[in-house]
Amino acid sequence: MVQTANMPLGLMLSPQIRLYVSLDDFAELAQLNRELLLERSAIGELIVNPPTGWESSQRNSTLNGLLFAWWREAGQPGHLFESSGGFILPNGAVRSPDASWVSDARWATRDPDPSTAFATVCPDFVVELRSASDRLSPLQEKMVEYRANGVQLGWLLDPQNRRVEIYRANGDVDRLESPEQLSGEAVLPGFCLPLSWIWSV
Repeated sequence: MVQTANMPLGLMLSPQIRLYVSLDDFAELAQLNRELLLERSAIGELIVNPPTGWESSQRNSTLNGLLFAWWREAGQPGHLFESSGGFILPNGAVRSPDASWVSDARWATRDPDPSTAFATVCPDFVVELRSASDRLSPLQEKMVEYRANGVQLGWLLDPQNRRVEIYRANGDVDRLESPEQLSGEAVLPGFCLPLSWIWSV
């Protein structure tokens, strides 16, 4: 459902149809359609993400809760965001990771203009959580894009197959089968994600 100024407008597109929007138009669309999770590719393609099922929602809540507990207890300077937070990446894409963290140093470099709807900064850390309906390859492409734009550490969690892909700034990608936990490494010092909390939903 896309909201116009006067009334809601149903929007159905075939896979062959692509919509392209400017950053300004995208910001307006996102403001008018807060119930939708919208993203924009680097070339301006509008991406409409459907609502997740209850399992993905619960996993995402757990993940963000564990990150918040770490942030609060560790006193780590920085800013946490959940899946509704949008970032304008250096390549012009607008992305909303399922969870993300931005260091104070990076946060200070963003455009401070309060009229800017999205933070003009690339997070230091991102997580994408695959839902049952998600194809893997677009998520992998998104992780590569995050890394190319400055993400230091990224996790792609695939609960259906109990797999994890870890993306690092140096270009390394580790693919793990049924790991028990993940370390935040130097990016999130002291943070450890027990994956039983994610797999068991």
